Amino acid sequence: MLPLLTSKQIHEADAYTITHEPISSIDLMERASKAFVGWFINHFQDKQQSIAVYCGTGNNGGDGLAIARLLHEHGYKKLQIKITRFSEKASNDFNTNLKRVVKTNVPIAEIQPGQEPLKESADIIIDAMLGSGLNKPLEGDYKYLVDYLNSIDKTVVAVDIPTGFFTDGEITKDATVLKADLAITFQQPKVNFLLPESGQYIGCCEVVKIGLDETFLNSIDTPYFYVEEKDIRRIIKPRKRFSNKGTYGHALIVAGKEKTMGAALLCASACAHTGAGLTTACIPQSGLIALNTSMPEIMALLRNADELPDIEWDKFSTMGIGPGLGKGNSILKLLTAIFENFDKPVIIDADALNVISDNHQLVSKITKGSILTPHMKEFDRLFGEHTSWWQRLQTAKLKAKELGIYIILKNDYTIVATPDEKLYFNSTSNAAMASGGMGDVLTGVITSLLAQKYSPLDACLLGVYIHGKAGDELALPSRLHVVLPSRLISQIPVTMAKLKA
Repeated sequence: MLPLLTSKQIHEADAYTITHEPISSIDLMERASKAFVGWFINHFQDKQQSIAVYCGTGNNGGDGLAIARLLHEHGYKKLQIKITRFSEKASNDFNTNLKRVVKTNVPIAEIQPGQEPLKESADIIIDAMLGSGLNKPLEGDYKYLVDYLNSIDKTVVAVDIPTGFFTDGEITKDATVLKADLAITFQQPKVNFLLPESGQYIGCCEVVKIGLDETFLNSIDTPYFYVEEKDIRRIIKPRKRFSNKGTYGHALIVAGKEKTMGAALLCASACAHTGAGLTTACIPQSGLIALNTSMPEIMALLRNADELPDIEWDKFSTMGIGPGLGKGNSILKLLTAIFENFDKPVIIDADALNVISDNHQLVSKITKGSILTPHMKEFDRLFGEHTSWWQRLQTAKLKAKELGIYIILKNDYTIVATPDEKLYFNSTSNAAMASGGMGDVLTGVITSLLAQKYSPLDACLLGVYIHGKAGDELALPSRLHVVLPSRLISQIPVTMAKLKA
């Protein structure tokens, strides 16, 4: 897993690399600037576009000066540098790079405190004013300048991180941040790039390696990790010769009511397609024809509105509970019976989460190792209102440890919180998957993996990854505007086969 670092830890990694490679800080800055420019010139190839490089007087500004010089050397002649002299302080590496860039004759202007922003006519703005060390909201001259730049229609490319954006920690709703169409960030994604608040400030992000010491990076104690394909290939298991349906477990899907059978069908189908040896759907009598028609491979356990179904508890490897299940006293009794009689981890989603939110005494009955799969609103109903995703991260970490469970907090970079206080960010999925029923599919996938004897952690990481990866394989190559859950289900076995290849 790729460890994700806080701002403080990033600076520690810089310092360690400088000391132990060894390399001077100015040469490490040069290496980072070359990595930025290498990506930039391959994607902004029109050298007739005018570029304004805004530089603070710290090390982020030093990067900007080096980038301006390197772009000039690559034939970008319509360059100008604008230095924000809002502090008397300047880093040594900034001063060194200023001396170097002066020799190129790239025009340099300075913006002084209290001065009106210089009218900006450039096509592209490269933002190198304030980097990852920022720990308080913008105010004064920087706020005034950023507000101006946000008011004009320019393409903005941020060096490492947009000015005003925090690498980690809570971002307030009224934060002043220079909105970047693209952030070219160094070495690894920043934690806050993976949270929904970043969407209003960063169009997309590209990571460029700058040669920080990988051994040291992997040794840093952090709760944040980014899950990559190589991690998933180590987790996924082949289906071996001489195995049979009993080898891969028996999953029970407790879902659906008269008008929401679609959720139950999607969940059960996803469970079967992900490889459970046997799948049974506990559904209302009214859904039997729909189940037999759409998925004859799935067995049925019928339930009546006011009666508990006769469940043979030892028969099942795990249960996925909630999609389209509905609420009410009969569902409360059903959940209570499951939690009191079934001693294996279960997956809890959708209406089951909402029933627990309304009957909080059920929380303590959830079997250790179970998996909750809330979206944002379900999460807040369970654990209280939150004003930011950073707050939700901390609560998820706390509650996963307190209850001994796994929490899958769904968003673009879905997060898995574990009982050992770690948070894993998934790297797959896309906006074409924003469609009703996708969460039902995810519950079916994870239920299937748990039935197949994957550990709860591996079931979470693998399930979230292949769910998103199947969507990527459908949407990205053909630029599909939307991927429907039923289509994604049929892609899952293909995706899993590729990952085992």
